[in-house]
Amino acid sequence: MSSSMRPIVIVTGANGGVGYGICQRLLVQLCEETPSDSLPQAFEEVIKDSTRFPPGLTLIMACRSPKRAEKARTDLHRFFERHVAKLRSQPGYTGRAEELQKYLTVNVETLDLASIRSVIAFASVVKAKYPYVSHLACNAGLASFKSIDWFLALKQFLTEPVQACTAPNYYTQHQGELSADFLGFVWQCNVFSHFALFRELESSFAKAPEGGRVIWCSSLEARPNFYDPEDWQLRKTEHSYESSKYQIDIIATALDRKALARKGAQTVTRHFVSQPGVSSTSVAAAIAGPILDWLKVLSFYFARLCGSQHHPISPFKGAIAVVHLMLVPLTCLAYLTQPNGPPVRFGSETDRWGNERVGLTPVTSWLKHQDEADSLIQKCDKLLDDLKNEASRPLEFETASEKM
Repeated sequence: MSSSMRPIVIVTGANGGVGYGICQRLLVQLCEETPSDSLPQAFEEVIKDSTRFPPGLTLIMACRSPKRAEKARTDLHRFFERHVAKLRSQPGYTGRAEELQKYLTVNVETLDLASIRSVIAFASVVKAKYPYVSHLACNAGLASFKSIDWFLALKQFLTEPVQACTAPNYYTQHQGELSADFLGFVWQCNVFSHFALFRELESSFAKAPEGGRVIWCSSLEARPNFYDPEDWQLRKTEHSYESSKYQIDIIATALDRKALARKGAQTVTRHFVSQPGVSSTSVAAAIAGPILDWLKVLSFYFARLCGSQHHPISPFKGAIAVVHLMLVPLTCLAYLTQPNGPPVRFGSETDRWGNERVGLTPVTSWLKHQDEADSLIQKCDKLLDDLKNEASRPLEFETASEKM
């Protein structure tokens, strides 16, 4: 396979949680002649010819901590070696996995989303080292949880137990936290730095053989009812996590529609919104000790057995939506991503026995917030230009959450 055709994929926050699950799942899928995650789902258009993926991949694990990233890369190689050995022992093995292994490159690059200088430096390294970027999974992020409101927790578990395990309303969050760039801390890490990363890498996406794809990772907790357009950096809100994820929904939707509206462009960079469902990660580790964490996971299984399709639980299963959007032919998504149609999020789901699939949830209140999406893009563009021009600001570093 020509090296000029191999996917070059960036996954932010790749050292743990769903980010690491994305890396694992992508490798497993590319061991197949026709990856199952590349096949159209029941709600997507079916094409006659299946897509075959030539073996080869460059995977860039973008992480804040080089030490944890190197450990994750070592673990990923070991995981993949075990998977290849398992496939090799099966009847009818074609040698595909070993071909992928031969042409596999896994690199670690440092990226701190709490620092715009780190984002720009990361993009500069990528543009210098790699001929193009085919896929970017904007996975990393954080929630600035402060405590659990036990009264609200008890009330929600008694009145809507499945919802309490899916989109809880009883976590309190810090207000007014600023990054070293004097931006809303949660907003910068979850929204702005990924936006800046996309902008800085636009030329790299344009060079990809089939155009670039940016997959923005949202959440089932993305809610417009907490969002105030006047507080667009989410400094004042008590619900910065939910609001930042909703901003992701509308910004990514608007960017994709702008891309599709470009006349005469041979290749464009597509933007898709995904959400991993409810997966067991360390996002609430600051307020949940080992016992609470165990009870949390137990409640996830309870919700799934009760019929909730939104509880993949395993990060590997929670990664199916992102990997599907990386691999599925764009023609299968044409109907769902029409510029005039209702926008959707592609979500990771399972049945009650844990068999994973991809489902759809709507981008809530899109028509009401469509103009706000355009306004946010303009504000982010201006802010990025201003920050890049502030050469006199002294270099500072923010210690980002361990959850990134």
